[in-house]
Amino acid sequence: MIAADKEFHSGYVAILGKPNVGKSTLMNNLIGEKIAIMSAKAQTTRNRIMSILNTDKAQIIFLDTPGIHKPHHKLGDYMVKTALDTLKDVDVVLFVVDVTEKHKDDEVDVLDVLRKATQPVILVLNKIDLLKSQAEILRIIDTYSKVFPFAAVVPLSALRDKELNGLVQEIEKHLPAGPHYFDDDVLTDQAERVIAGEMIREKILISTHDEVPHSVAVEVNDFKERDNDTVYIRATIYVERESQKGIIIGAKGSMLKNIGQLARQDIENLLNTKVFVELWVKVRQDWRNSSSALKDFGYRE
Repeated sequence: MIAADKEFHSGYVAILGKPNVGKSTLMNNLIGEKIAIMSAKAQTTRNRIMSILNTDKAQIIFLDTPGIHKPHHKLGDYMVKTALDTLKDVDVVLFVVDVTEKHKDDEVDVLDVLRKATQPVILVLNKIDLLKSQAEILRIIDTYSKVFPFAAVVPLSALRDKELNGLVQEIEKHLPAGPHYFDDDVLTDQAERVIAGEMIREKILISTHDEVPHSVAVEVNDFKERDNDTVYIRATIYVERESQKGIIIGAKGSMLKNIGQLARQDIENLLNTKVFVELWVKVRQDWRNSSSALKDFGYRE
């Protein structure tokens, strides 16, 4: 660890907000790597995911969190608790909102939680590329500024913007002086096998509809490198009903094959090597309400 420097700052930054506002897209864009999975489905992120951005002035440790929502099962309870508990461990909070959505009651609930926080809260207005005019952005800034004392407001498009220097500079202003907590070549605390499992789940989210994506868990059973520089991955996809199993497999295994191919491409990009993916599908009824199943699948407090 490098000693603290008066000119250097470091700290932890929580990325909070409702489901599907672009938190994971924002984090991936900030660090320039795909660490967190993304989809148009709400509640894609289930665990807290750490990633690290190094600048000339600071080391910023981002904590991407599950979307805060009204839970309907034990998995939902775990996700919301994970997001809110993150507030205990950070120096700055990014509150991300989707400017194409109206100011809703569940957003007010999040702000009520943030009122109890002692850290500076930066409002990130995401998806401004979908607004028609600058006047709309100014109106939204005014609306939020009236209900909460934000340390700063940063409008952006997490998906479209190539550079997010404005947001990074605002974060740097509020970080305490500190050391490099992690070596510069460390990007995340997520093990490669964990990221691989999440990439498989992402392809299921993208490829299936209705309740199926939310009923899926992925367990990586084998993750090992073979002599021919190929990484072999065997994973089990768990669903809650037999009908969902049939959807995941598809006609003559077509859906499962497509999921495996799409996941393999992303995992190969991550590992920079050839990858072989073998997928199996099993039913574990009502696993989202089972404490033992949640622990088995890595959703541990």
